[in-house]
Amino acid sequence: MTGAIRRPAWLERARFYEIYPQSFADANGDGIGDLPGIIRHLDYIEDLGCNALWINPCYDSPFKDAGYDVRDYTRVAERYGTNDDLVALFDAAHRRGMHVLLDLVPGHTSEEHAWFRAGARADPADRHLSGAGEDLSERYIWTDCWISGGDGLPFVGGEEERDGTYILNFFKCQPALNYGFAHPKHAWQKRALGPEALATCDAMLDVMRFWLSRGADGFRVDMADSLVKHDDGGKPYTIRTWQYMFSKIRPEFPEAAFVSEWGRPGESMQAGFDMDFYLDWRWDGWPNGYNILLRNTDTPLVREGDASYFNADSETSIKGFLDQYLMQLRDAERFGGYFDLITGNHDTLRVGQRLTARELKVAYGMLLTMPGCPFLYYGDEICMPYRPLPTKEGGYVRTGSRTPMQWDDTPNRGFSAAPAGRLYLPVGEDGGSPDVAGEKRDADSLYHWVRAVLAVRAGRRALDAGGRFDVIAAPEHGRLFAYERGAKGRSDGAAAYGDSGVEVGDAGAGAGGPADAGDRVIVAMNPGRGEESFALPQWARRSAAGAGPGVLLSVGDVCIRGDAVALGPQSFAVIG
Repeated sequence: MTGAIRRPAWLERARFYEIYPQSFADANGDGIGDLPGIIRHLDYIEDLGCNALWINPCYDSPFKDAGYDVRDYTRVAERYGTNDDLVALFDAAHRRGMHVLLDLVPGHTSEEHAWFRAGARADPADRHLSGAGEDLSERYIWTDCWISGGDGLPFVGGEEERDGTYILNFFKCQPALNYGFAHPKHAWQKRALGPEALATCDAMLDVMRFWLSRGADGFRVDMADSLVKHDDGGKPYTIRTWQYMFSKIRPEFPEAAFVSEWGRPGESMQAGFDMDFYLDWRWDGWPNGYNILLRNTDTPLVREGDASYFNADSETSIKGFLDQYLMQLRDAERFGGYFDLITGNHDTLRVGQRLTARELKVAYGMLLTMPGCPFLYYGDEICMPYRPLPTKEGGYVRTGSRTPMQWDDTPNRGFSAAPAGRLYLPVGEDGGSPDVAGEKRDADSLYHWVRAVLAVRAGRRALDAGGRFDVIAAPEHGRLFAYERGAKGRSDGAAAYGDSGVEVGDAGAGAGGPADAGDRVIVAMNPGRGEESFALPQWARRSAAGAGPGVLLSVGDVCIRGDAVALGPQSFAVIG
């Protein structure tokens, strides 16, 4: 099935902006962001250069996990507005040629969800919704005794009248929906893709249909790899579960897009997703490839000891990132999907308090010109910093990355007309804290740089999501990184990169065949303090008459000298 998927064509040119709805813009003055507030700022997002949105959960919820504990999938939370407001957002975005992804949370619900309340009743005859005949006894994972353990899974007992304990996915308030077990060992463990698991799938399909039929353009899927319990390595049963759901929903909504929180495109693309995120992981001081770029430190609130590639004072090369990324990119390409990079998100600490605006210009220059669809987290375009704050709605350490958008220097930074004490989270009031209005006035600001990079991406098909990616220069020791983007087709970069960590010279044209020079660009950067240079591939070298590609966009000193490019300290360029 997965090999025959037709990816939504609009993803090729999609540039996403992630909005944490409670913190973006408050239109009604209650101190919490809302959907009308998002609508009011669509022109800002469009002018910035983004043409698609990902909105974190906006469904009815008790908000013990900031909305990732869903109480009703088909109702907008009152604090954000109404279902009609969400439909109005879809319509307003579509009039601007923009697409909107909602956040789907398929693995668990709130303990206050009607499905769970019904399934928790003592008498099996009562385990259905009022007026409906469907038995909800197996919608969640319940053991068969009040003192049963969870067979290695987290569980809660003694909370409900039903004789059993129930399995959790995350917090105590988030009972796991039942997609079955890969290898059931107990009577209460239902088999994956069995009738109980498929009933859960069908219920989730109804949720997708509800919003897709009202104008949503798809979903970002939370914890997409976590459905089937005790799954084998490679997640074969979870993959088959998603294949079942996609076999139903894609024929009905062929232009809907799905991006997974999975982090392993070799698995997620088999499951049928269009896109996967390169997630940020750091275990016991060991970074993954994405972490190496921006967050390679155990003390993210201070600069000292930060070994991130984009920190000008680190000596980190790009090799550690590429060693992981290229294999994963190839997995995504093999299935015709996209592996997406993010500037940050609601689960990662912002980097504005540790990396300078100049360092972030180089970083975002890369992140916004790589393959896949770029995702820009609200406020990253103005270098909003992380703020150490007490936990809010289950955010814990993540809370400081979820503060209100800073629009201007008026009270509450233009986020809300409510008294400061009623704000969802406090805004940054110190004089050095950036805001959109101030960044717009500064021609050299990070905001204007992000806008310029996104404009170049929009104007060059070589920078489309599925365009080729070939490494030109990536020394194992040093700060240089240069790559070619070109007409759509399989990249040759991984093969060329090889074991040495160095590739200088002609980048291959890829399986898509030779590309014209007009369909190619070179992206090059030097985040360090010294100077770097690399040889241009043959197609980009100047003729005897001096004709050849020029610098389309740059920061820092960039000079094309004959057959080579010289990069000064903390520089970045797009050449084409």
